[in-house]
Amino acid sequence: MNQPCSPAESGAPPPVPGEPAHDLAWLRQAIQWAATARARGNRPFGAVIVSAEGLLLAEAYCNTSESGDCTGHAEINALRQLRTPAQLECLAQATLYASAEPCMMCAGAILCSGIRRVVYGVSNDRLRQLCGQRIDAFRSNMAAVELLALAPQPIACVGPLLADEALEPHAGYWGH
Repeated sequence: MNQPCSPAESGAPPPVPGEPAHDLAWLRQAIQWAATARARGNRPFGAVIVSAEGLLLAEAYCNTSESGDCTGHAEINALRQLRTPAQLECLAQATLYASAEPCMMCAGAILCSGIRRVVYGVSNDRLRQLCGQRIDAFRSNMAAVELLALAPQPIACVGPLLADEALEPHAGYWGH
């Protein structure tokens, strides 16, 4: 049986969200998942969700190519791993780390999940420049932080951070 805010299976250290060095450590883990996604033939995005106590709750990569599911984005795949009431209750104090600023669909899922803190790597604007007009890379002109700012409960958005590192899994992927 899952315990409240129990960690996912991982050998990662338990840094506490909200402290700059720890935020960078968790963000680097999300970037590693983006590299895993790329290595598996998917779009290069990764995400991790961490409790206020620094426990890893979920981690995932984008698997849209493998699964054929257009909603298989890293953030949504991570949220899907949280199933118990205790895990879901932790989300208001949890932090979602994303290798890139979440897209509008993922921002909507974050909004519905109750997560109130998001830390991301590369910005939506920088990704739009990189991806160009590819239909499989649609990025809205509206940034996720703009949608999350409309939430009834404040959602802190921290980023872009480690943008150059976060772009490494994207090198050559989008045809540039």
